[in-house]
Amino acid sequence: MSKSEGPAKAGIKIISEHRRAKFDFDLDETLEAGLSLMGSEVKALRNGEANLNDAYGSPERDELYLCNAHIGAYKPAAMFAHLPTRKRKLLLHREEIDKWAAKVRERGYSIVPLMLYFKNGRVKVKLGLGRGKKKGDRRATIKERESKREMDRAKGF
Repeated sequence: MSKSEGPAKAGIKIISEHRRAKFDFDLDETLEAGLSLMGSEVKALRNGEANLNDAYGSPERDELYLCNAHIGAYKPAAMFAHLPTRKRKLLLHREEIDKWAAKVRERGYSIVPLMLYFKNGRVKVKLGLGRGKKKGDRRATIKERESKREMDRAKGF
């Protein structure tokens, strides 16, 4: 997808974003994964009932799971309701699972969900692999952003 194409042109409808992830983590890689969901969860996502702020990825028994992602209840399916923060299996290729699980276990990386969206009618999650920033790193990021703004103002943009 080029910069001129917006999310709507690529058949993407954004459900939820984790905006603080890029501020709190140094992301090295990103990856698109599918999610294994129940029917009531998909219906709730179509209504925009999702929150990724406390969510994270976790390797368990040769699989990757999305933990603590909140998908609200779908009212008409209250009788067969799902748990809002249950573990959801991430659908990835075996090589990707093995590579990311090894990095998380050995090198102190974290799997962070960046965005939850529909792509051609299917629910996808964009994952980032990175390390958490320290307080000084966050301050350096803010300082760098402010200096870039001032330089752009001086140029006349």
